Amino acid sequence: MATQNNGKSKKLPKYRQIVLPIKEADYPQFIDNQSFAREQIDHYLGLHPELFPSAAVKGYVLNGTTRRSSKQGLRLRQIRAGGETYRVRPSFVLPYMQARTDEVWKPMLLMRYAVPFWVIALLFGGNPMYWWRLFIGLSSHNLVGTTVKCREKMPSNLLADEYHTNTRKGEAYVATTVGGGCFLGVEAAQKADFECLAKAYGAFKAELHRAFAGFVPRSVNTDGWAATQKAWRSLWGRIAIVECFLHAWLKVRDRAVAKMEKLFHEASEKVWDCYRAESKRSMSQRLRRLKAWALKKVPECPMRENLVKLCQKSRRWLFHLDQPQAHRTSNALDRLMKSMNRHAFYIQEFHSTLAMTSKNFRAFALIFNFAPFCPQLRAESKLFCPSARLNGKIYHENWLHNLLISASIGGEGGHHYNPL
Repeated sequence: MATQNNGKSKKLPKYRQIVLPIKEADYPQFIDNQSFAREQIDHYLGLHPELFPSAAVKGYVLNGTTRRSSKQGLRLRQIRAGGETYRVRPSFVLPYMQARTDEVWKPMLLMRYAVPFWVIALLFGGNPMYWWRLFIGLSSHNLVGTTVKCREKMPSNLLADEYHTNTRKGEAYVATTVGGGCFLGVEAAQKADFECLAKAYGAFKAELHRAFAGFVPRSVNTDGWAATQKAWRSLWGRIAIVECFLHAWLKVRDRAVAKMEKLFHEASEKVWDCYRAESKRSMSQRLRRLKAWALKKVPECPMRENLVKLCQKSRRWLFHLDQPQAHRTSNALDRLMKSMNRHAFYIQEFHSTLAMTSKNFRAFALIFNFAPFCPQLRAESKLFCPSARLNGKIYHENWLHNLLISASIGGEGGHHYNPL
């Protein structure tokens, strides 16, 4: 996705397909009967206006149908709103009439778990490139607008980090933004410097503003990488940058040696005791005592150096208490990045270009947001996936139908509805 460093996007072509959960049994009547078609469109426009372009809320007119598709034998209805023509596609068929949704939801679910495309082709027919095209086609949708269906549900406390991968031209860094248990931004950068990361995270900002104009996050949790923090400040100004406490402890853990196991466990208890302090005064005291203990009890070594560095960052840890709603550690992001790691491992991290790397991980992120949880997590709730739990609603009980409907207008619809 082409963006400038300041997060402003270049003018992009509009996605002009409205996707609605019209039943296949009702679809012939929807095409042939204008009264029934208007009744159906009005019903969904009143129920889910975020699936329509903003102009359609003010009024629309029916505008005939398309030619019959040679692939699926279907025609699509067209409406005209705000001087532009939009096609109304039922959720039981994929974009470009590639397939019927009920025929491909199972193999596409396997993509969430990094099953190779040749295995999917062996089990379900077709060829690997066919399934690859279905997968990569998802990357064109607005990740924020498709995942979050109303402004009130947009997380204001985010997490950000870079996933390290490879392209044919060398290393790449996938700037990843997470919130509400979902991927919200995924864009690859060639380098982990300020300029490249500002451009990559700027892609998230551009998508966010196309979905929810003027929305400003309250905080973002990052590790200690200066370029990441500088990039977020340049994009969002006064956003609260909350440094991850877990990463500071991991630096201590990674430099502990076996012969210092007892001291390490004692140090860990003291470090997390600082984290659990409920006031700035209490935290300051505990950090001072930890530093004094480390200088006195721990022999000179890398572990002690990082303990002292942790204590010297007291202002950053005290700032946590000023942001009670922010993420103090990166756990919520690390859990999602584990899935990214598995995906990259099974596709052998082989991406032809930086742009294809972005598309690959964007498609995976969208499937992750909508793929159902395991039965133990779903229990009896219909909120069966991360995006459903974030929004508090679903459009369809089938996960792929739900994804396609959420991607109506490319995820950049009106977003007018009020959550129940």
